[in-house]
Parts: sequence; structure tokens; C-alpha cells
Amino acid sequence: MRLKLILTITFAMIFLTSFNVYSEEASFLNRESNWYKLQTNLEVGFLDVLKHNIQFGENGTKFNYVDEGGQGVLFPFYRLTADIKLGKRHTVIFLIQPLDIRTEVLLGRDVVIDDLTFPEGTQMKLRYGFSFYRLSYLYDLWSAEDRELALGLSFQIRNATISFASADGELFRINEDVGPVPIFKLRSKYPFGNGMWIGTEIDGFYASGKYITGSENDFEGAILDASGRVGFELTDHIDAYLNIRYVGGGAKGTDEDDKGPGDGFTDNWLHTSSISLGFYVR
Repeated sequence: MRLKLILTITFAMIFLTSFNVYSEEASFLNRESNWYKLQTNLEVGFLDVLKHNIQFGENGTKFNYVDEGGQGVLFPFYRLTADIKLGKRHTVIFLIQPLDIRTEVLLGRDVVIDDLTFPEGTQMKLRYGFSFYRLSYLYDLWSAEDRELALGLSFQIRNATISFASADGELFRINEDVGPVPIFKLRSKYPFGNGMWIGTEIDGFYASGKYITGSENDFEGAILDASGRVGFELTDHIDAYLNIRYVGGGAKGTDEDDKGPGDGFTDNWLHTSSISLGFYVR
């Protein structure tokens, strides 16, 4: 339902924009006289989980989501962003990235999650929810309107819900977490002068050690969200592009404040790729 709503809103914006090209307004979203410029962006495509292993508890099972958890197929992928350009060089970006993978499998072996054993042959309902929201700031080293080479910082909030449940509801484990992540950001765009352009966008960080990560114990964490795209100007106010993206990362360590069940140890690493069709509306 959320995907249908986002698609409806976006295509409605594109439709309305096409009727405002010849009006006194610069576009459906902006006026020429504004000191700021708003641009919205939607990507829709599919997600392929390349590799995904998880372990809850020092004595828990290292579970392979691709081979054992039903993640060996393609999943819907979409993301929504809004850019506000302030003057010629400053841009603030808000991103919504849903990531909620749900599968059903039959276990081929005993699996231990936070001291609970799910026996071989158990019919399982699995959920890996790791949606995130990101606020970014970029400073453009190029002042030209049609090109970009920008550096900046992002502040990301992860919203994680990871659950293992037997189909009958008798066996159940869930891990939930909301946490902030600081990230470095780079974005670029280069036009060829014929309506075609190429671009890239990279957000990433790596941290290890209790002092750097702020945890009481040694902890390792990383994220990389990197994409390359080829785009085309459809009108003065709408661009379409084909995007290839990698999203991956994870964390390893023990949370001493974890109230259980289990000892608070987590080892979770995810690697995905996506191919999507995107639209900029401005």
C-alpha cells in the first residue's frame, strides 16, 4: 500500500508539472524568484540480496539468509528523497529508505537464536526490517547549475526489526533497535550537453573500537550506500535515469545493556544490489 501511494503521488506530480511548463511558474514545484529550489526523487526497481549472515548470541547459529532464509529471490525496492537547494552551492537532502524483507521457509537444520532452538523441519516466518531515514548536507564545489561535485555529511536513523517465528507461533525471537549513524557523503553529476548525463552518489562510514563507536565494548560497524546512474532530461523539469546501487554493511559486538533473552551479542552483515528506474521532478 505504501508503494502504491508513493507511486500515485509521484506520477501525479509529473502529470501536473507537464501542465505548468508554459505558465508563469518555473514549474509545479518552484518559482524562478525563489531563493531556494525543491527537487523530489523516486526510485523504483528490484533488490537482490548478494550475501547476508546473522548471529544472535555467542553460542547462536550463524544463519545464512540467502541459502536458508528465503532471500535468494528478488524483492521490490523503492526510495524517496527531497532536495532543497539553498543558493548555488548548498543542498539539504531528506531520504526515506524502506527495507523490510519477509520470507517463509522450512528449516534444514537446528537454528539457535538468543538461546532458543528452532528445530530442523520447523516452518518459519522471518522478517528482516532495516529501514532508515537520512538527513544530509552537501556543499557543491562546482557553481554551475547543470553539474555537481558535492561533499558533505549525513545523519542516519536506522529502524531495525529482526524476527524469527515458527508458523504456529510457539517459538519466537525478536530484536528491535533504533539508532543514529553519522555518515560521509559525496554526490556528482556531469552533463554531456545533449540531454544525457551521468552521476554517482556515495554515503558511507566505518568504525571500530569502543572509543570510536561509543560502546562499552569493542564494536565494529559499517555502511556503504553507493550508486551510479545514467540520466536523460525529459523536459526542463523532469529527468529520468537508470540506477545501479549497492547497499550493505552491518555490525558486530555485544550490547551490555541488552535485557535478554540472550547475551546481547550480534553479528549481522548484509550485502545487496539493486537496479531501479528513477525520476527527478523539480
